[in-house]
Amino acid sequence: MAHGLTQSTSDQDQLVPLLGAIRTGLGKNPEEVSADAGYCSQANIHALVRRRIAGYIATGRQKHGAKAAVAKRKRRSALVERMSRKLKRAGWRSRYRLRKQIVEPVFGQIKQARGFRQFLLRGIEKVKAEWALICTAHNLTKLARAT
Repeated sequence: MAHGLTQSTSDQDQLVPLLGAIRTGLGKNPEEVSADAGYCSQANIHALVRRRIAGYIATGRQKHGAKAAVAKRKRRSALVERMSRKLKRAGWRSRYRLRKQIVEPVFGQIKQARGFRQFLLRGIEKVKAEWALICTAHNLTKLARAT
C-alpha cells in the first residue's frame, strides 16, 4: 500500500506521510491502521481520529504475560490512554494482534525468501529507490502467485 525509508531513529514522524501515500495510492483513506509502539504519539492518534481511521497503535512495549508497571509509567495524553484501554479491552481478539499475521511476515519473507540482508547502494536517495524496488518485487511476486 505504501512504503517509506528514513534515517530517523524514531518512527513517530512517519505515520502521517504513510497515511498520505496510502490515500494517494488508493484514492481514499484506509479503514483501519495498525502500528507498533514506535508510532505512538498524541499527534498520530489525533491524525487517525481526524481522518476517521480506526487505529490500533501499541502504546508501549510489554513482555508476554507481564503486567504494566503503573508506578513508573510516564504521564500520557488522554488520547494515548484511550488507545491503551482500547487495545486492552479487546484482549486476544484485538485487531492489533493481526499485525503478527499480516505485517510482520512480510519483513521475514523479504529477508529470507528474497535474500535481502543489506542495502547494496549508498546514499539516502539511492537506498530509498532500492527499498522501493524490493517492495515492488515482493508485491509483484505475491500478485503473480495469487492468480
